[in-house]
Amino acid sequence: MSLRILHVLDHSIPLHSGYTFRTLSILREQRKLGWQTFHLTTPRHLLGRSLEEEVDGWHFFRTPVSEAGSRRWPGLDELALMRRVEQRLLEVAQKVRPQILHAHSPVLNAIPALRVGRRLGLPVAYEVRAFWEDAAVDHGTTSEGSLRYRLTRGLETWALKRADQVFTICEGLRNDIVQRGIPAEKVTVIPNAVDIESFVGGGPADARLKSQLGLSGATVIGFIGSFYAYEGLDLLIDALPEILRQRPDVRVLLVGGGPQEAALRQQIARLGVESKVVIAGRVPHSEVQRYYDLVDVLAYPRHSMRLTDLVTPLKPLEAMAQGRLLVASDVGGHRELIRHGENGILFRAGSKEALADAVGQLLTERERWPALRAAGRQFVENERNWTASVARYATAYARIAKNANA
Repeated sequence: MSLRILHVLDHSIPLHSGYTFRTLSILREQRKLGWQTFHLTTPRHLLGRSLEEEVDGWHFFRTPVSEAGSRRWPGLDELALMRRVEQRLLEVAQKVRPQILHAHSPVLNAIPALRVGRRLGLPVAYEVRAFWEDAAVDHGTTSEGSLRYRLTRGLETWALKRADQVFTICEGLRNDIVQRGIPAEKVTVIPNAVDIESFVGGGPADARLKSQLGLSGATVIGFIGSFYAYEGLDLLIDALPEILRQRPDVRVLLVGGGPQEAALRQQIARLGVESKVVIAGRVPHSEVQRYYDLVDVLAYPRHSMRLTDLVTPLKPLEAMAQGRLLVASDVGGHRELIRHGENGILFRAGSKEALADAVGQLLTERERWPALRAAGRQFVENERNWTASVARYATAYARIAKNANA
């Protein structure tokens, strides 16, 4: 079945994020299936003012940023953004003539797609990667149960009910969507996955890099990613004194950056562990593998909240694909991926004592390492590869395209 699909995206490459990596994986696999894909980003992409752009062989239609925002009343900027996206989407759709409009989170993309779809008689799929209102809680721009939170949640539900098909990334989000009154048969999970061929087992540590970072002779607990509050890096630092009591040779390596970096540095200084933590900063994507190879155990200490209980992350899957050892909090998103004692170690979310014990036990029981590594790799090969994930679109696409032509 040949299809023409116009994807509406919040942002894309050349920006690097879990969002853009998932998008590229989806597009690659859809192209392998013989489908034609077209791609429009919103003003939130925030790079340049060109209407079209080629990036790494991919063609993107862009929606330019307006000259100024309103900021006078809450919601006016969002309304203006949706109007710009709707206008640009209409132009692009009339040019490329897709059979399906596929809007990806946030809901600010879904509403313009629904309006354009209705105008052009095109079916609309809405893919929920996370709920906008829950992300806003973590960013500190609203609180759970606030008026803004309830209004955003209502808007999300409104869009979900009107979309011809709903996709989402995990069972936690699917259950939440169905509980809102969306028919279960209309909701398909396209799980986060990895490109198996892109990940190989970890190589030997680069001794020179390890020395430059002051990690020679150390056992390294690492995190590579964005420093958001929900990632729980503060819990890792809180647990470090107890980890050091058990294993004085341990050092923590944090690679990346983000909103929590300043707070983490203050916390490290307050606990007097500056010599035990290395914040390497952001590194080029081509260099990330060298830093992974320095790490003995990867830590994913996410805090428990709606966002982390509902959404499965990509990072643990990437770690498993490389045959890495990992410890992770037992939030819902992690429990969908990690089978305790089989392909990783789970600890009680929010407990620095549980985190320290999990790290200490894993470092002590080296005889378990080969089995944990092999099980993680097998899990992603068998259950979480992009070819299998993206194949799930086919049935739903065919149904809504057929209904549109009926």
